[in-house]
Amino acid sequence: MSPTSDTADVLVIGGGVIGLVTAWRAAQRGLATAVVDPEPGGGAAQVAAGMLAAVSEVHHGEQPLLALSLASARRYPDFAAELTDLTGHGLGYRRCGTLAIALDADDRADLRELHALQRQSGLEAEWLSGRECRRLEPMLAPGVRGGLRIDGDHQIDPRRLSQALVTACELAGVVFHRSWAERLSVVRERAAGVVLRDGATVSAGQVVLAAGSLSGRLAGVPDGVLPPVRPVKGQVLRLSVPERYAPFLSRTVRAVVRGSHVYLVPREDGELVVGATSEELGWDTTVTAGGVYELLRDAHELLPGISELPLTETRAGLRPGSPDNAPLLGPTELAGLSLATGHYRNGVLLTPVTGDAMAHVLTTGELPEEARPFTPRRFDAAALVEQPA
Repeated sequence: MSPTSDTADVLVIGGGVIGLVTAWRAAQRGLATAVVDPEPGGGAAQVAAGMLAAVSEVHHGEQPLLALSLASARRYPDFAAELTDLTGHGLGYRRCGTLAIALDADDRADLRELHALQRQSGLEAEWLSGRECRRLEPMLAPGVRGGLRIDGDHQIDPRRLSQALVTACELAGVVFHRSWAERLSVVRERAAGVVLRDGATVSAGQVVLAAGSLSGRLAGVPDGVLPPVRPVKGQVLRLSVPERYAPFLSRTVRAVVRGSHVYLVPREDGELVVGATSEELGWDTTVTAGGVYELLRDAHELLPGISELPLTETRAGLRPGSPDNAPLLGPTELAGLSLATGHYRNGVLLTPVTGDAMAHVLTTGELPEEARPFTPRRFDAAALVEQPA
């Protein structure tokens, strides 16, 4: 029997939240859309904490990324409401804010610098004393020296988001090919679809590579076009908060402990997410005793009572990092091929704006203005060579 062949206007390679939102928005624009992924709704979002932290994660020299993050954060209330109304899935969207805290004098100095940058960037954050921090969150350690109250940061449950996007795609008529994409098909110097692992082919007028950390490994993509995306390992823990301890936390708490970032994200269903390590270890997804120990140790310094909570899950995933840790969005030098990958730590936050930007690309051929700094063409051959192994 010869391999079967299907045809679509748009073929999205990758069924994580970025691929799914791209497919959903494309289908809403009237494009016949297909997704290739063995497990749609999987990917890095299954491990992510879901912090929508545009304000607390601002960094020097990242003004374009900040602008894109803020644009996406502004979309989130309507985006979440639209998805819930359409699919009936609750997303765990909460406007609970973030409390970034300092445990010692050095941490306090670093937070003061962050506060100054936030104010320079026109962002809202309120400096609190240690006593004021503990008044907001009574479970905090007594040694807290100060903190920043950031009400503009929100959260969502990435697993629920993934499920809702799968349903939204199905309702919009997106076709799912539950298989691995083995090779990009290139016909007359134009991306024309993919060959699946079972030998079947899917043809398309336009192809979007949105395979997260795997995006740089697809066979058939010309060397000069292959996205410079690397895997960055993150280990995450999940605990449950028994009713006798509720409310344990009312908002996300984050800090730098011994030079490592740690955050605690309380879900409305009583789950507490603790993360995350950042490890340049290639494709390793092993949960290690050291990683679990370090996360629990650092979390315990913030909230000593965490040692009483049941540990329900340990997991590791791979974030898609780019050379500048910002996404690659839009058309490549290969006609017919666009990218939506490299979101690193911001995939969940950037989901709404990425969906809108890619729908614009697929219908007009151009990136909208807010996404233009993130064209894949910003990386030259040297960037491909210099990316970390």
